[in-house]
Amino acid sequence: MSQPVPPPGNPFAEGAAPSGNPFAEGASPFAPPPPPVRANIGLGLAAALVAALVAAGVYGGIMGAIEREIGWAAIGVGFLTGFAAGKVGGPHPVLPVVSAVLSLGAVYLGQLVGIAILFGKDLNVSATDVFLDHLDVVTAAWSEGTDVMSFLFFALAAFAAFSGAKKASF
Repeated sequence: MSQPVPPPGNPFAEGAAPSGNPFAEGASPFAPPPPPVRANIGLGLAAALVAALVAAGVYGGIMGAIEREIGWAAIGVGFLTGFAAGKVGGPHPVLPVVSAVLSLGAVYLGQLVGIAILFGKDLNVSATDVFLDHLDVVTAAWSEGTDVMSFLFFALAAFAAFSGAKKASF
């Protein structure tokens, strides 16, 4: 009685001849579970808002500490806002746009906080008091000190927020 001869080669390799065995053909009889879909726009917007407010405070603190505005910090504000929205909210197409708008507000708020800190240092009062009680003076100082670089920082922050939301959502 003769033994059956196995086919030559590796039956489990790619391109193996179909033998009726689903494992030999490279196909699994069990489908992998689908990846979880993160498409919660409400949570994404909330995360973007919280991130924008926190980043604005940090940006204002940095501005007040070093007594100047810096572009990479504005980019960080935008990226953090967009990243939070994309990571929590998923690939919803509205989130990058909203993140960009929120990052503009966050950079503006951060610059106002930075100016309030500088006024507080000069007047030996709390920056919170300056910000809350004399917001008109802080806003007027922002308007006088605004130049082309300030608007460049706004644009960089919005771009970073948009791209951060797109990259984090996948």
